[in-house]
Amino acid sequence: MIDSIPVKIYDTTLRDGSQAEDISFSVEDKVRIAQKLDELGIHYIEGGWPGSNPKDLQFFQEIKSVSLSLAKIVAFGSTCRAGILPKNDPNIRALIEAGTKVVTIVGKSWDIHPLEALKITLDQNLEIIYSSIQFLKGCVEEVLFDAEHFFDGFKNNPQYSLSTLKAAQEAKADWIVLCDTNGGTFPGEIQSIVQEVKNNIAVPLGIHVHNDTEMAVANTILAVKEGVRMVHGTINGYGERCGNANLCSVIPNLKLKMEIDCVTDDQLKKITEVSRFVSELANLPHNKYLPYVGESAFAHKGGVHVSAIRKKDATYEHISPERVGNHRRVLISDLSGESNVLYKAGEFKIDLESKDPKVRKILDDLKHLESEGFQFEGAEGSFEILIKKALGQHKRFFELMGFRVIVEKKTEEEALSEATIMVRVGDQVEHTAAVGNGPVNALDNALRKALEKFYPELKEVNLLDYKVRILSTKDGTRAQTRVLIESWDGKSKWGTVGVSENIIQASWQALVDSIDYKLLKEENGK
Repeated sequence: MIDSIPVKIYDTTLRDGSQAEDISFSVEDKVRIAQKLDELGIHYIEGGWPGSNPKDLQFFQEIKSVSLSLAKIVAFGSTCRAGILPKNDPNIRALIEAGTKVVTIVGKSWDIHPLEALKITLDQNLEIIYSSIQFLKGCVEEVLFDAEHFFDGFKNNPQYSLSTLKAAQEAKADWIVLCDTNGGTFPGEIQSIVQEVKNNIAVPLGIHVHNDTEMAVANTILAVKEGVRMVHGTINGYGERCGNANLCSVIPNLKLKMEIDCVTDDQLKKITEVSRFVSELANLPHNKYLPYVGESAFAHKGGVHVSAIRKKDATYEHISPERVGNHRRVLISDLSGESNVLYKAGEFKIDLESKDPKVRKILDDLKHLESEGFQFEGAEGSFEILIKKALGQHKRFFELMGFRVIVEKKTEEEALSEATIMVRVGDQVEHTAAVGNGPVNALDNALRKALEKFYPELKEVNLLDYKVRILSTKDGTRAQTRVLIESWDGKSKWGTVGVSENIIQASWQALVDSIDYKLLKEENGK
């Protein structure tokens, strides 16, 4: 542990994070995210800029009726304009009207900004920093000063950049936050500049960095090593341009690697859930490769790796995934060894011994299928069925007697797809048809229609994702095609795969595996 002084976590997902391309949170989204951040143990939640848009102002009104256990809600704004008293400045008034106990204001600390962007003198810039903070200190309990572009400013004119911090200090700011707004500062520069600031400023320091050189997390951690005691960031690193420091990496690094108790052990276990929750509300796919919280963060593919972790987790895992609410995954591919098969069998609760000759057969079948284009990394449902077929444990729930798919296009109308199917369940034959917005959708509808009278639980299944991959690019429309399907029944997700030169046949394989997997789950009480 660096020392006993706690590090405060300041989240700006609702403000800086929402400035990312493709993200737009509703007021309801922001309230729900704030509640999740509070559960995670975040100390400060920046709710937005009430002077910039009505939606942020509405958030500050609605969050007042929400009970938070720890987090302080923060309103964000800028210093007053030159020549206008803070009490008369609309942006400053909006900060007060937001009704928060904590306010963050941003001011210019790089000399080119007042001179070139604001067209004011350097002394005028110091005056608006001082007067804005002093006025707000008389209105709210806590004021933070974000020194915008501080590191670029320091490299250009260190004396002036420090003078902006001194103005904030003299005005009694509670925190001074050093910002790498352009995200171009290197870790060594961060360290040396923070050291110099500490020699001149007594106010507690924060760090707010962007990720334009992929160093935001490293810069944040090194700033803490130099004595900074507040870290700013966003969930999943969302933010302007390349994003902000990712709190889903920063928090575990502080807690697990630096032994700084910024959150409790129980709160840390929620970080994967919060990461995925925010992705959902942002309407973005969750980045599976994120450290700590990504789906692939503790995924093992190579047979040597799997063999080792079966003996001792630490051989290929730097922490236990459960500490951050994640879990280990073993992937199945042509790189797999017998350990992969045994691990997955255990995960599926299938009794399989390492000396069983069927292990080698399963592995050989797997590698043969992968050589033909099958991929089981995202299709664990199909792999479980493969194992059960090899062990003679697979039940045949229905038999296909035949299907036909017709696609009809008339003049300017949309193409219409219709599928007719005949299946046998036990000694009964079901012959039915259905339409869809494409041949695969029509086939899926027809198959469900035929089977749901026998297996009503199939009504719970929804197709979440359908991916088509062309495997042999030189063969044109005759190319080998892989279809991956992800299904969901309200309780769990599973993936299935099919491969054929005929996309309908590949889709059929994946659809049948999806239905088989659901019925196997129900039969085994999963």
